[in-house]
Amino acid sequence: MFGWLGTTRESIVDASEASLTTTPIHICIDATSWANDRGFGRFTREIVKALLARDEGFRYTLLFDQLPEEPLPRGAEVLSARTDLGLNQSAVGSSARSPAYFLKMARLASSVPYDVFFFPTLYSYFPLLQRKACVVCYHDATAERFPELLFPTRMNHWLWRAKTALAHVQTTRAMTVSDTSAADLESIHKFPRARIDVVTEAADDAFRVIDDPDLNDRARTLHGIPQDARLLVHIGGMNAHKNILGLLKAMPQIIAAEPATHLAIVGDTSGKGFWDNVDELKAFVAATAPLPAHVHFTGYVSDPDLAELLNASDALVFPSLWEGFGLPAVEAMSCGIPVLASNRGGSLPEVVGDAGLLFEPEDPDAIASCVIGFLGDEEMRANLGRRALERSRLFSWSRGAALAEESFRRCYADARPGN
Repeated sequence: MFGWLGTTRESIVDASEASLTTTPIHICIDATSWANDRGFGRFTREIVKALLARDEGFRYTLLFDQLPEEPLPRGAEVLSARTDLGLNQSAVGSSARSPAYFLKMARLASSVPYDVFFFPTLYSYFPLLQRKACVVCYHDATAERFPELLFPTRMNHWLWRAKTALAHVQTTRAMTVSDTSAADLESIHKFPRARIDVVTEAADDAFRVIDDPDLNDRARTLHGIPQDARLLVHIGGMNAHKNILGLLKAMPQIIAAEPATHLAIVGDTSGKGFWDNVDELKAFVAATAPLPAHVHFTGYVSDPDLAELLNASDALVFPSLWEGFGLPAVEAMSCGIPVLASNRGGSLPEVVGDAGLLFEPEDPDAIASCVIGFLGDEEMRANLGRRALERSRLFSWSRGAALAEESFRRCYADARPGN
């Protein structure tokens, strides 16, 4: 269970009050993943917004490779290296950022008189030219556990390992988003537990119970889903470790038992992001009766529309082989929707708790049995829906920001002479 649930509010307040009597600690933040639509991009945006909404003895500078088109939150200095390509264009698929990119970002960071540097994700890490206090957020160890599923070439894998090794050397404190990932940082990345800080993620305010009699018809019509369908939803990237293929292999059994069942697979299918298996998934659906009439690839869906789709569904199905947190689970629970998840998907059992059911992700029969049992038990569905909404209240970006501030304070103290 999340270690931060045991942290007292008094400890946070006392530490922040003490900081108000001194010069604000200057945090420089790598914001190059701001525009990314994956989980770490959302983490970057939301944790920064939550930090800037607080007044707890810090000042912030945000570093971009290219300034985003959307308005940025107030309260921070904003600097841009104006690289030829941004992170989203240069570090996807089999491509990588250039030496010129790294040098521009490193020089920009060196121009800032910061106290602590913060990388919200290892993915966007670039080597710093200064030996100063640094917090790096390692969201998970999926790349170390399943390299064959994440890297299209050996060179991509080598570059990741080299970047991770450099980041390790420059990490004063390692941040992560679950106790499961903290254990991986200790056992796989070899960080001492005393140097690891656990924060949290949360759902956007758009994800809530929506009381609208027309919502069901509207949300389903938008995606071509029948009004009387028993609707399952999957949300996330189309990468092999997400195990969507395992879910698809279970669908014929589910449909045979519950013929009205449909599956909406929500996520970018353009192939412009990380190495994915979209073609394999679509080929399997096309070749496997009766899936073509029951499986819907929605593509990218905005948060407001996704919240409506979740409210119009029976459950989120999350068969991933490994997650550092599993934000879609919290988004679903915030809508009062139960989660049916992998029983060994990293942090998923930790996040879902008693607000859903767990299954063996690499056994299609086990996935089918779990889903069929859930759809066939009305009382269970109602009970899990209530628990889901209750559990979602444990997660907030404000809480995540307070924990991040504690990490910054520890890092600042750790880097002082004599420590």
